[in-house]
Formats: sequence, structure tokens, C-alpha cells
Amino acid sequence: MAGIADPPASPVVAVGSAAIDLTPPPLKNFAISAFGSNDKTTLEIGIIVVLAIFAAAIGVAAMRRLAYGLAGLAVFTVIGMLAALSRPTASPAYAVPVLIGGAAGVVTMVLLVRAARPAGAPSPRDAADDLGWLGEGTGAPEPPTAPDESAEPAQPGASWVPAERGEDDTWRSARPGERAAVPADRRQFLVTGTVAVVAAGASVLVGRALAERTSVSQALATLRLPSPLAPLPPLAAGDNLPIRGLSSFVTPNNSFYRVDTAIILPQVAPAGWQLRIHGMVAKEMTLTFDDLLRLPLVEDWITLCCVSNPVGGPYIGNAKWLGTKIAPLLRAAGIRAGAEQLLCTSVDGFTSGTPVQTVMDGRDALLAVGMNGSPLPVAHGFPVRLVVPGLYGYVSACKWITDIKVTTWASESAYWAQRGWSQQAPIKTECRIDVPSLSNTNLSVGKRQIAGVAWAQHKGVDAVEVRVDRGPWQHAKLASVPGIDTWRQWVLDWDATRGNHVIEARATDATGYTQTAAQAPPEPNGATGYPTITVTVQ
Repeated sequence: MAGIADPPASPVVAVGSAAIDLTPPPLKNFAISAFGSNDKTTLEIGIIVVLAIFAAAIGVAAMRRLAYGLAGLAVFTVIGMLAALSRPTASPAYAVPVLIGGAAGVVTMVLLVRAARPAGAPSPRDAADDLGWLGEGTGAPEPPTAPDESAEPAQPGASWVPAERGEDDTWRSARPGERAAVPADRRQFLVTGTVAVVAAGASVLVGRALAERTSVSQALATLRLPSPLAPLPPLAAGDNLPIRGLSSFVTPNNSFYRVDTAIILPQVAPAGWQLRIHGMVAKEMTLTFDDLLRLPLVEDWITLCCVSNPVGGPYIGNAKWLGTKIAPLLRAAGIRAGAEQLLCTSVDGFTSGTPVQTVMDGRDALLAVGMNGSPLPVAHGFPVRLVVPGLYGYVSACKWITDIKVTTWASESAYWAQRGWSQQAPIKTECRIDVPSLSNTNLSVGKRQIAGVAWAQHKGVDAVEVRVDRGPWQHAKLASVPGIDTWRQWVLDWDATRGNHVIEARATDATGYTQTAAQAPPEPNGATGYPTITVTVQ
């Protein structure tokens, strides 16, 4: 039903999205650091495991009294309904998969519990009493009413048989030599259970097939982007140092980090995409994808970084972006005095707040349509995303963007600002040690290299220093770079001696600021500290 209505209307997806919304920043950081780009898959698996455990519990309750099981299913349905209808893009159709799922659960539970009833047992009189006679412990049935006075008293563990005709819903203890009641038909139960499992599995497959009707893979494969006004020259030989284990200057699309709140990747067809620019402007604008491609396109090398990136962490990447500058569009719309923030909204309802001053200061703040020479991958915002150099991604890199509201900081708060993160988040000057790597800290004596990347977007990296065992700081050799909005590779030759050694690094940007040694967590505006690695030289 979610595939028919809207894939995000799936109760599992809706509950997962609600869980992301309610997750405290420390727990969010743990999930990102522990699971990386698999954090959403892990969340979905976790939800399904919890559902399975809860389902088993209400199944046991239903075997004692069906009303208990139905109450548990009602809890399922209410949670799913609240989660689905609370989504930013929710419509009344979001309730349909939840209600159908709840109804399917009721039917399945009743059929399974009835299949578990011993043969010859009386039918329940109503739903509240259904199967309330089933026994506990050893499985011996327990009478719902007192046995006939003439019946022999039941002994511990004794079998029960139906009483004579006329004594409805009563059972008595089996007499010596008398055949006990036939136990539940295991074959019938297994058949019923198998049908339920097959039906559930088929619903998953059919649901995915229906959801894939909206896939944009064909549109993505056939899209041909216009050339930029001034294509970038090829990278210089010194931009990419040939050191094994060192991050390449260009991060491939399939290796570029992904951190967002979308459990299901939005499938936005270029033909149906529109961008609305409104709010504190003299003239509201609406652009189609074709309109966007007719505007002048520029290329630029820009490094993006997630605010959740720990010191020396992996959630950073560098790519060649293709897009149109936002500043001319805002000027054409007539941005009003006092405007402070661009509240950008994704097709899935996520919002980010970008400082107007940053976008308008001359840097290449882009509505990007291309990444590393090809259209944007779906995971990175196809067909259009925001890319603003110098700001952490949660305020500068709205994917699947469909709306820009020009406003003030006081009147609007974006998604992560509502959860305690800073409204304005310039990227801090930082560096990372790639060589030696954390997975290879055992080295041999002799000439070795210490290498990594450093970044200070829209300021530029002027120096990287390295020290071993808190000795003197030594200047590393820097690779060349095509601009100030990218990371920069660095390398230091080191004469490794026997023993355990602690290696630290720090970067200095073009303003003269040197990254601090003070350790700080990612929240609320980015981690700080020296990247450190301990190696053993033998």
C-alpha cells in the first residue's frame, strides 16, 4: 500500500524517520561514527527486530486471550499512524498503509491462534473470550467454566476431554482408558503460518516494485548536462600526490560520504522538478529544471564536510561541482533589506538555513546539477542540490532542493537548528592523518611518510605541521591546489625508529589561524582538536 500511495508512507520508514527526528545529538553522532552511511539501514533493521520481539510478545498474549493480542496490534497501529502523519510531507494517504497493515495483522493473528486450537474444542463466543480456554504451562487445556459436578477432579498434568452434549463450553478430566482430546493440528498451524510469511514477503516485493515505478534511473542515465561557460583546466601534476593510502584529491561519487535524514532516497524526475524562491523578495520566482539549465553554468572544486565529522574523521570529500550561482537569482528576485537566511527545503521536508551574507559575498554558492563530470547521483541530491563552500553541510548542502524562503534567523529555524545545533556554521580549519592509517599501525624501521589532507574552505590552507612524541613541530610539504575551496594534501618524510610513537598534526589557514588542540565534540558547530595516531615501529 505504501508503494501505491507514497513509499515514505511505509510505517517502518515513518517510524524510522520519526526516530531520527527525536534522536539526541550525542546518540546521532554515535550512530554516524559507528555505522557511517549504513546508519539508516541499521536503524531499519533495529526497528524490525523490535517489532518482531513485540509481535512475539503479543502473540503469546493472544494465545491466552485474543483481546490482549488485539490490544497489542492497536498499539502498533497507533504508533505507526502518529509517525506517518507527523511527516513533513504527509497527506491523508499516509494513513492507508498503516490501517491496512493493522487489519492484516488482525486477520493473521486470528487465523494463527485458531489454527493453534486443539481439535474438537468449542468455538469462542466472542472476540473478548476467544481462545481464553487455552491452557498455560504444559499446554493442558483449562476449562473456561467449572466442569460438571459428576466429572472426576482433574489431576496435575491430566488431559481434558469435551464434556457430554448439553454441557457447552465445559471440559472434564479424562477417565482411565479414555482417549484425551486431540492436540492442536501442527500441520494446520504450519500451513497457516507459512501462508502468512509468504503473503508478507510478497507484499514487500510487490511494494518495492510499485515504489520503483517512480525511479529516476532512466532519466538520470539519459540526461545530458550543458557545458559550463568556462570549463576548469585539468588538474596540475602537483595537485594529487602519488602516495599510497592518501586520500585522492578527487573523491569518486560512489565513495563520497552521505549523511542525511532520508531513509528512502527521494526520486525526483527532472521534468517535474521546480524551485520556488519567495519570502523577503520583491518578486517571487519559480524555476523549472529546463529553466535552470538555460542559465549560465559554472564549475568549481569544492570540499564538503559534515558537522558530525569527528577530528580526523571520514565525513568529508572533494568534488568538481557544476551548477548555476544563487546570488544572481536572488538579485533578480529583489532580495529585501534585513534578509539574513535562506531557509532551503528538500522534497522530503528537510530544511537547512544558509546565511544570506555568505551566499552573496562572491563565492561559488551553487544550485548544483553535476558532480565530477556527470549528473548528480540520487544519493547526492539529483536533480538539484545546494552547494555553498565554507559552511558545514547541514547549513549549506540541501539535497533534492525545491524551495528557498528568504527570511530572518529570528522568524525561522531549520531542522538541525531546532535540535540545538548552531544556526551559522563556518567550517573549522582542520586536518587529517591518512598515512599511516588506523588499520596499519605496525611499521618497520626506516624512511617512512606521514601524509594526509587539510582543509580551510574559502580561506585556504597555508601550512601543515607534524610532530612525533610531542617533539618539535615540523612543516610538511603541501600539494598545489586549484583554489581555496578545496582540501589540500600534505606529506612529511619521517625517519621511523624502533618503539611506540604518537603522531599529531595541525593546519594553519591563510588568515593565520592555527587549528586548536582543545578537544571538542561535533555539537553544536563542529569538532576540534589535533588528529592523533599511535604507531608501533619494529
